[in-house]
Formats: sequence, C-alpha cells, structure tokens
Amino acid sequence: MLALRASGDYWVLGPLGRADDLSGAADDVDVLVIATPDAEVAKVAAAVTPREDTVVLHLSGSLPVDVLAPHPRRGSVHPLVPLPTPAVGSRRLRSGTTFTVAGDPEGVRLVGALGGRVLTVDDGDRVAYHAAATIAANHVVALLGQVERVAATAGLPFEVFGDLVRAAVDDAVALGPGAALTGPAARGDWETVTRHRDVLGAMEGGWTEVVAYDACVSLAHRLATTTTAADRLEVPV
Repeated sequence: MLALRASGDYWVLGPLGRADDLSGAADDVDVLVIATPDAEVAKVAAAVTPREDTVVLHLSGSLPVDVLAPHPRRGSVHPLVPLPTPAVGSRRLRSGTTFTVAGDPEGVRLVGALGGRVLTVDDGDRVAYHAAATIAANHVVALLGQVERVAATAGLPFEVFGDLVRAAVDDAVALGPGAALTGPAARGDWETVTRHRDVLGAMEGGWTEVVAYDACVSLAHRLATTTTAADRLEVPV
C-alpha cells in the first residue's frame, strides 16, 4: 500500500479488516487487492460482490488466478523479494525488483508503476515456483538462525559471518550453485563433518541441529557429485 501510494500512479484507499463487510469492496474501485494468507484468498474473494470493471488481484505466489472466481477480471501479482516490515517492503517494492504476474493485464501495469520487472509463471508451475522462492528466502533465513545459535556456543556474534554469507550468495548467483560450492561435504571430508555433528549434538536441542546439518550435508554432497570438476571453484573453504 505504501509503495503504490509513493508511485503516484494509484489513489490508494485504506485496507479493510476482518470485521468489515466485504460485499461492496469492489464497488467504485479500479483494482481490489486481496492481501491475505493463501488459505483465506478464495473465501475473501467469494465474499466480494463481483463488478464487471473491477480488477481483483491476489498476492499469493502459489495460488492460481481461478481462486478469484467468479470475478470476471482477475489476476495475481507476487513480489519476489522479502517484505519484513512496511517501511523496508515499500522501499524494496520500488527498487526494480521482480514480480510474477498472471491473469488480467492490470497486474503488469501495477508492476510498471512500481518500476518492477515482470516474470510470467504458468498456473501449473506456480507451486514449484513458490517452493523455490520459499527455500530461497524463508529457509535460508531459518538456516542462518542455526548459524547464530552455533556461533553463540563459540562466543561469537552472528554479524561476523555476514561477509561470508553475502559472498557465498553472490558466488552462487554469479557462478551457479555447483561452481560456488565449497566446504567439507563438497571435498568429501567426512572426519570434519563428524566433528561438526558431535558439537551440534551437544547443544541444547541438539537432535534438531544435527538433523538440519545432515540435510544440508546431503544436499551439498548431491550438488558436488553432480557438478563437473571444471565447474568447481579452485579454493575450498
């Protein structure tokens, strides 16, 4: 809402809440945005009386456009960027980020007003797309939470690992994940992996820490064994 207001291309009305009557939400507006959790989108759309000229958009990355039926003009816009707070979200939404768009062309116009890039994903591929997006953002952050916990056992602040994280992500984007992969699992250094598991198992909630570590070791080993030597970085970490 803040980002659209700042764009100057839309006159943005205030949001409706759970206690409001939604039946007339599409009256006298050009675009109605349903910004609810995925499980509520269809129910909210069904509570709104359809209008021939009103475009109804949802913001879900995984749901198809048809969950907005019976609205005749319907679509979806999903920003491919984390929105942790309103202020940060507003800035990022106007930073030239990518949006996936489907359905009514008003979605493309809205993204253009925000200065974003348009990515089209077919309805049949939306769940896989959203799973990838969830892993890229939510799961990476959850994994960094493990970094914070393990670092604390060594008396180290999480922030000292920031450059390492940023460099690894930059390498993965620039070179591809296979070429960017380093570390003991990539080298087959199972003695080091075992020592890591011992330390993690001794932590509070150690079983969960080891399970998460083992899953990542498995993924790293799979990536390493499916990447040719010519594609790998020369210097391991």
